[in-house]
Amino acid sequence: MRDPADIAARDEGKIKMRSRSAGSTSHRWLTATRAVFYGGLITALVMVLLCATVLYHSRQDALDRTRETSRNVALIAERDIERNFELYALSLQSVVDGLGNAEVMALPAHLRRHFLFDDAATARNLGSMLVLDARGNIIIDAANDVPRKGNFADRDYFRVHRDNPGAGLYVSAPFQSRLQNGSPSIALSRRVSHADGSFAGIVVMAINLDYFHQLFAGLSLGSHGAISLIATNGLMIMRQPYDPKVIGRDISKASTFRHFRSAPEGSFSDISSIDGVSRFYYFRNFPDLPLIMMVAEAESDIYAAWHRRALTIGSLMVVLAVGFVALSFVVTSQLRHRMRAESELQMLARTDSLTGLNNRRTLGEILDREWRRATRTRGVFSLLFVDIDRFKAYNDTYGHQAGDHAIAAVARCIGENIRRPADTAARYGGEEFIVVLPDTSPDGASVIAEKIRLAISELAIEHAGSEYGRVTASIGLASWKPDQEADVTTVIKAADEALYNAKVTGRNKVAVSL
Repeated sequence: MRDPADIAARDEGKIKMRSRSAGSTSHRWLTATRAVFYGGLITALVMVLLCATVLYHSRQDALDRTRETSRNVALIAERDIERNFELYALSLQSVVDGLGNAEVMALPAHLRRHFLFDDAATARNLGSMLVLDARGNIIIDAANDVPRKGNFADRDYFRVHRDNPGAGLYVSAPFQSRLQNGSPSIALSRRVSHADGSFAGIVVMAINLDYFHQLFAGLSLGSHGAISLIATNGLMIMRQPYDPKVIGRDISKASTFRHFRSAPEGSFSDISSIDGVSRFYYFRNFPDLPLIMMVAEAESDIYAAWHRRALTIGSLMVVLAVGFVALSFVVTSQLRHRMRAESELQMLARTDSLTGLNNRRTLGEILDREWRRATRTRGVFSLLFVDIDRFKAYNDTYGHQAGDHAIAAVARCIGENIRRPADTAARYGGEEFIVVLPDTSPDGASVIAEKIRLAISELAIEHAGSEYGRVTASIGLASWKPDQEADVTTVIKAADEALYNAKVTGRNKVAVSL
């Protein structure tokens, strides 16, 4: 319950019951517009996320297809090389076995050459096939009955067998053949030993690198792809696209080579140390040869089709998402316009157009609600009945337009002097107003009534027909306490009677119902 001191204090702002009702409707519409906008935004985001997910999986599919294709290409090349190297190794072993056969070695030179080499040296892509003695000199030449002159003690394939009795089949580093006009080649070689196991020389077969060049050239890997045959010591034997300067290069320090030696086979993405192109690599280490097969497709080739598809789908999805958001904006804007229109209509239906206060219909709802609350909580309920003094004379003297201005001015005074959110003022009819003051004692209501009366008088609106020479108002006050038996109509009637007493006892005063 409020006492006079509380009433005199100024609260922050003034919130009328009609504003709260309109605010409730506005809140509902605002919630609806936000729901539409955020719903549209979320839908657009979901669309974009779904598109991104599809494109991501499509990108992964492109990578998986590349991995499978690279693996197949590597297997084709590997099996071709393994098959030929197996035949070459058998030919070398046949020569080693023949060198240990005295009957073979006793044959005439042309028959011995035919028996030892069996025309193997005439195979395509093979260079010289020779037998070297312990000093590296040619002692048997598959191409001639009379061996050509030459010493190859400086070659790595000779030194390996000389220094390592158990070397087995050896694949040399690339070299330029001295007997084939500098043709780029590699050599396959085996050791020849005396009966006591001492070094007797080697059998060597040169393989032209054109064999690998032609093999790799027939495999399609895109415009920026690469395929290489690499020795396990890091020497490049052949690479497509072909570059003579790359053949024989040591790439053992490259990051890609570390991957090649990390597992029997695998795949990874890296930047080439040779040409700086970013590629997806697939590699296989030969199971029985000191060789590595590498197939690498450029990422620009792998994702070229995906990029075009992603650009098309992504652009369409962005357009759809933007359109969806724009549509949400339009719908939200329309809802806001409708919200404003309905709020304005609601305000017009609940307020008095001249004063801006609640109208009589709204007053009935407020009185019913506040009365039920007062009876439920057993709180004090006060009501003011305000009437402008001698208003008919004012209208007759100054005209109806001036009368409307006076009513509006009085309404402002009433509104400015009720401070609590629950306090409500309404135009009852003509020049009459009712102020509802829930939880307000008679003393507190008297203070508010006096402030209103004084504020109206201080407007100093000229009124020649009034004994005070200005526009004034009389106010009747009635209060209901929990210990009284009454209803809201009784309180209104009591306030009206108090107003009558104020009129008949001189006007421009506040009268309290007893």
